Amino acid sequence: MQFAFETCLLDTDVRELRRGAETVSVEPQVFDLLVYLVQNHDRVVTKDDLIASIWGGRIVSESTLTSRINAARKAIGDSGKDQRLIRTVPRKGLRFVGKIDGPHRDTASGAELHRHTRMPALRQDIKFCTASDGVRIAYAEVGSGPPLVKAANWLNHLEYDWESPIWRGLLHALAANNRLIRHDQRGNGLSDWDVPDISFDAFVRDLESVVDAAGLEKFPLLGISQGCAVSIAYSVLHPERVSRMILYGGFARGRRLRNIPTANAEADALATLIRVGWGQENPAFRQIFTSQFIPGGTAEQIQWFNNLQRVTASPENAVRIMEAMATIDVTHLLPKVTVPTLVIHCRHDARAAFEEGRLMAAAIPGAHFVALEGANHLILESEPAWDRFLDEINSFLHG
Repeated sequence: MQFAFETCLLDTDVRELRRGAETVSVEPQVFDLLVYLVQNHDRVVTKDDLIASIWGGRIVSESTLTSRINAARKAIGDSGKDQRLIRTVPRKGLRFVGKIDGPHRDTASGAELHRHTRMPALRQDIKFCTASDGVRIAYAEVGSGPPLVKAANWLNHLEYDWESPIWRGLLHALAANNRLIRHDQRGNGLSDWDVPDISFDAFVRDLESVVDAAGLEKFPLLGISQGCAVSIAYSVLHPERVSRMILYGGFARGRRLRNIPTANAEADALATLIRVGWGQENPAFRQIFTSQFIPGGTAEQIQWFNNLQRVTASPENAVRIMEAMATIDVTHLLPKVTVPTLVIHCRHDARAAFEEGRLMAAAIPGAHFVALEGANHLILESEPAWDRFLDEINSFLHG
């Protein structure tokens, strides 16, 4: 179908927008948003309507929605100031108010139209690859668009994370505009548990195996927590393959190497707690870790994180992974990073000190540093800094 308004022609059959004699390049979501507004020009379209129809009901940040609306206005020669064609109705939503020449939406078939314009829900595809030492590594791909690779961190599980109240928001937001690729590191999640080598070098080799299995040539790389050090090492080894690097809540040196007087005693005590209480039904022991990762979490999020730890790794592997993390040191690699880098860190992070983020940003040539307010190691959607967190990532990836 074709819809004409002012100097524009919107053709849904060939998915093309023309202004006068020129074809306007628009992103798929922006095109779908325009079509939905035009087809529903006889009513105010709410934010929930747009999310259900364009994003299939997935979680979308306010900043993402605003950027798509602004892009739609720009594509048809409108603006938030003029609002000649797309008008904002305060506290209600949006309405297309331009005069349309072409097929109109039949109000009697609104439900049917909604079903046809609804985007399919994101579904991840879990696969396996084999690392250089024969260990099977589980990885997942979800979404479409340019690739984005997320390095593994403590502790991951491809299936549980995708639906969890902690990781779900971030993973769905990243996959909304990208082909998101992530994996479970050896010793936990869906990857092999019975492995002889759990070490930092092995973590880097696992990332190499996943990237090769996914057939990627060049891609942006996201590291979170210990995944930052793995990402740094990979980018130095393969600078030709990493286009950009995002480091959030990370560190270049493990706990035992931070010149903290009580660091070794604390690490030994945590290892003992894991061996004694990790597998027990009572979450009291695991609660110690949860309180460091998400001190501001809801009751649901805290319970989920407590349970995740028990089902994601055995007590023995949890200790081995923690020890590998505690002795990480990539400080000598920081000056060798040559890819554009964004470092994000919460000021009161209870797991990875803010100073560790500053250290990375200061030593990586040209790195851009963003400080967020908050105490959670894993930033949550309910936090005031959530929208800025996503905005910084999207701007860095697509700016």
